Amino acid sequence: MNDSNEAIVHEDKTFTAINYAEKRLENREFIRCEFVNCDFSKSDLSRNDFMDCQFKQCNFSLTVVRGTGFKDVTFSGCKVLGIDFSKCNKFLFSFEFEQCHLDYSTFYGTKLRKTKFTDCSLKETDFEEADLTSSTFHNCDLSGATFVRSILEKADFRTARNFSLDPAVNKVKQAKFSSMNLAGLLYQYNLDISFDH
Repeated sequence: MNDSNEAIVHEDKTFTAINYAEKRLENREFIRCEFVNCDFSKSDLSRNDFMDCQFKQCNFSLTVVRGTGFKDVTFSGCKVLGIDFSKCNKFLFSFEFEQCHLDYSTFYGTKLRKTKFTDCSLKETDFEEADLTSSTFHNCDLSGATFVRSILEKADFRTARNFSLDPAVNKVKQAKFSSMNLAGLLYQYNLDISFDH
């Protein structure tokens, strides 16, 4: 007899075009699995663990991730809209995001050190009190993203656009910016900055 509290483990599997929308997944552990074109919109993935997994072209709109573990997980070309990552398992929490829409998601108070965001839309995303030390926002749109009491030391914003953050309320030591996007650091002074030569 299998103990009902024991997690069902999936290793080295590929899941393609599976519809988990509005469903609840329970007591699962996924190790080195790949998910392609799967729909997790409005599903409840609470207290499941994903380790060394890849999600490609998946929909995570409004997915519930309370207590969910994501360790060394890559999201590529996914919709990750309105997700509250602050409720995830803090001990299994490391990601990479490529070509994802993370609009309206929250990373409030999370540790995101060395996280790579590449070609992502991060509109209205909440990074308040997040630790983004050495993270990279490569070619990302940060329109309306919130940075308050965030640790942005050594973070790379050189190719990011539309961000606004106040160095007075964030830790920005050794953060990288390009001369073309410095206006994002000065927005609170309501200056008229010209980029004419």
